[in-house]
Amino acid sequence: MGFGSTAKKVQKLADTAEKLYSKLNDLREQVAEMRDKLDSTSERVETLERQAAEQRALLEAIADEQGIDPDSVEVGDLDAETDAGESADAEA
Repeated sequence: MGFGSTAKKVQKLADTAEKLYSKLNDLREQVAEMRDKLDSTSERVETLERQAAEQRALLEAIADEQGIDPDSVEVGDLDAETDAGESADAEA
């Protein structure tokens, strides 16, 4: 085996290593972007959960003032009332 074929093999190996290094850097950037998006999404979810808890507390306080047991209200009841209200508005 001559030096020419060895040089070709070494060059091919160096080219492959360079491509692999480039792909690895791309993956690192993608992972960093995903981490940023995950952090941002996590913050938004925490904000939404906090707001939902505040709204629930307000609704429960209003229900108590109106003498309504919040645990007895079902979502289906609310949908039926909304649909009936929309039908009455459409007929008027």
